[in-house]
Amino acid sequence: MQPITPLLISAALLVAPLVAPPRALADTDSIVLGMGCFWGAEKRMAAVPGVTDVESGYAGGDAAQAGYRDVLNLEKALRRGRSTQRNHAEVVKVTFDTDQVSVEEVLIAFWENHDPTQGDRQGNDVGSNYRSAIYYNSPAQQAAAIATRDTYQQALSAADYGPITTEIAPLRHYNRAEAYHQDYLVKNPDGYCGLGGTQVAYPGQPEKPAPQRLNAGDLNPERQLIVFEAPDCPYCEQFRAEVLDDWRSEVPVASTLAGQPPEGWQLDKALFATPTMVLFEQGREVSRYTGYSGDKARFWQWLGQRILTPEQRRIAFEQGTERPFTGSHLDEKRPGAFVDPITGAPLFRTDTKFNSGTGWPSFFTPVDGAITLHEDHSHGMRRIEVRSASSGIHLGHVFNDGPPPTGERYCINGNVLAFVPD
Repeated sequence: MQPITPLLISAALLVAPLVAPPRALADTDSIVLGMGCFWGAEKRMAAVPGVTDVESGYAGGDAAQAGYRDVLNLEKALRRGRSTQRNHAEVVKVTFDTDQVSVEEVLIAFWENHDPTQGDRQGNDVGSNYRSAIYYNSPAQQAAAIATRDTYQQALSAADYGPITTEIAPLRHYNRAEAYHQDYLVKNPDGYCGLGGTQVAYPGQPEKPAPQRLNAGDLNPERQLIVFEAPDCPYCEQFRAEVLDDWRSEVPVASTLAGQPPEGWQLDKALFATPTMVLFEQGREVSRYTGYSGDKARFWQWLGQRILTPEQRRIAFEQGTERPFTGSHLDEKRPGAFVDPITGAPLFRTDTKFNSGTGWPSFFTPVDGAITLHEDHSHGMRRIEVRSASSGIHLGHVFNDGPPPTGERYCINGNVLAFVPD
């Protein structure tokens, strides 16, 4: 084959048909939104049809340049009264194809995917850097922000939410966040999201099926624990797997996706994060535990502080000891299990109980996996402390002067045992 010379190439180009110019790039616009932690905000806004890019960043503060550490350090200084600067908010820069989605539709997704009534917080994240914000780049965006805010406020007010606290201001001092913050939940699917929304639909949008409130008639009016959950809440799933799925406590428990208590029951204050565990007595909130990150013992201690008597709390949480022959279950001989008074987890069985003559219930072996042992050097003695594995509460001590077959004597305070007959 004859090689093509430069002259032939030039001639070929001269006679080649003209190539049509590429299709013009789509018209795009962008708006900067603060919805709390930008990891979850990035994920939620990227799911909106017509959105072409979502970038995490910082905006709205006084400093022209700022990064993650700058924002955190300034927030600490603000809390201590050592600065009067306006801090940046964690934000997402949402770029969208205006032929596919309008700025109003982007803002509707913004309103529905977080709670804009919480001020300087979003769920578990507290601080001015987590404020709700709309930073616009044109008068048209400003008008859309105000109009959609006023419309959504009507829906929120009808659902008993307070006033919207979202900052609406011109964009200033935008800084792109560090690379490891970009697409964070794509790279870390089980990472923290922090957004739950209010479940209140924007007027005119398809109504979301409202979660049903619990029926008070199905609950225990004297004492009832209610776990308030949310869809797509990894910490709710963790609490369910680690605590709820094996619930044996004598305190009745129920869970709900509704953000309101049963009709006629009363919360002490609004919920702001999930999961939130609320203890009700006589239909009124008496205590709550907000959030969960795997510390089961801390949760059980919170519940125990409310349901145990002062004497039980002294033993359980202060390593106290009841006076001999004064505690419960000393003469209990029925077949059954002695259980943790908070969690209900079995600790010892009657067929391992014996009369030691010491004045405390004594056992020669525990239920498998029910206890943990710890060195105790209090009162100038060297002893082995016995704690409940499920709640971590103090039970007593173990000594090597028990009967066969183990030769051990688990000397346990009867007041921190509950008995469940077979």
